Amino acid sequence: MANLHAHYFGETQNLVRNTVRRFVDQHIIEHINDWEEANEFPRELYSTAGEAGILGIGHAEEYGGSGGDIFCKVAASEELMRSTSGGLVASLGSIDIGLPPIAKWGSKTLKEKVIPKVISGEKIIALAITEPSGGSDVANIKTRAVKDGDHYIVNGSKTFITSGHRADYYTVAVRTGGDGYGGISLLLIERDTPGFSRGKNLKKTGWWASDTAELFFDDVRVPAENLIGPENSGFIAIMSNFEMERLSLCVMANMTAELALEESLKYVKERSAFGRPIGKFQVTKHKLAEMATALEASKTFTYSLAAAMQEGKSVIKEISMAKNFATQTSDKITYDAVQIFGGMGYMRESKVERLARDNRILSIGGGTYEIMNEVIAKQLGL
Repeated sequence: MANLHAHYFGETQNLVRNTVRRFVDQHIIEHINDWEEANEFPRELYSTAGEAGILGIGHAEEYGGSGGDIFCKVAASEELMRSTSGGLVASLGSIDIGLPPIAKWGSKTLKEKVIPKVISGEKIIALAITEPSGGSDVANIKTRAVKDGDHYIVNGSKTFITSGHRADYYTVAVRTGGDGYGGISLLLIERDTPGFSRGKNLKKTGWWASDTAELFFDDVRVPAENLIGPENSGFIAIMSNFEMERLSLCVMANMTAELALEESLKYVKERSAFGRPIGKFQVTKHKLAEMATALEASKTFTYSLAAAMQEGKSVIKEISMAKNFATQTSDKITYDAVQIFGGMGYMRESKVERLARDNRILSIGGGTYEIMNEVIAKQLGL
């Protein structure tokens, strides 16, 4: 079958793809089932990924990054997803939501201190926005930071934080001003700061291999020099990162769907019923045709937006549409894949079982399906 999307990936992007594919084959595939069952993967994988230049993709060479454009990130994400573990990909990928605000808005001192260590895999970074009182309502976060001389005193809590349990650095959204989006700032808070604690690793429906935690701040004294960007400008910094995060979730959803489709296409040739392979039944053939059609449409939409973002265009409305479309597509394809597999699709030894449960978070994380529709409606002038 012709690859209609090959023109998006040149020599550099294909080099990235091959590098990440080798990394997954050599360091992940053999162990992923055990890591899933253990609800974690070795911390050393960060440094191994750092040495391979994978964590640095899309980050400035000035601080040890590998450089590369948006399609380098897409290629890397697609190959990491071939591990079949969305949780592992999300945890390794916390660099791409925790680090950009520092890279874009942080002081030179903060950049020099944090970026090289995170890119090398020596340190892990997490983004901490979601709170127990609400996730998608970023403008109304309650964790407060009060200025006290050359420090901020932070009180509050966060929840559902990816890499939250074992991160070393946390990019934390706090309220430094009045109500609403105008009173939010970002602070870098380090792991061992007195008064800062982490809850246990949260157990989830999917993403088992990922590390997810609650965070607690009890009179945590944070140096004022750890402020990321100007005070009360944190909402802008958070929003500026959302387009890339939502693109990443589109890629994860498309790859989840693609892997489920691939597994289904293999299975229908191997599994027989009533004396013939189940792939010979019209109901199965048509189901697979519909799955393939929806996936092709979603990938085409996602790649077109990645190209627009690469050109510097704002795609606030369209990336929200694409995230909803990609996750609807992966919802349907993973559901249908389990149905095609029948009882085996409900067994933990089956890849489609993992893909189906990992998939469920994708329409929630990075802005829920409902919030995406609110964004789209607002952009339509409604």
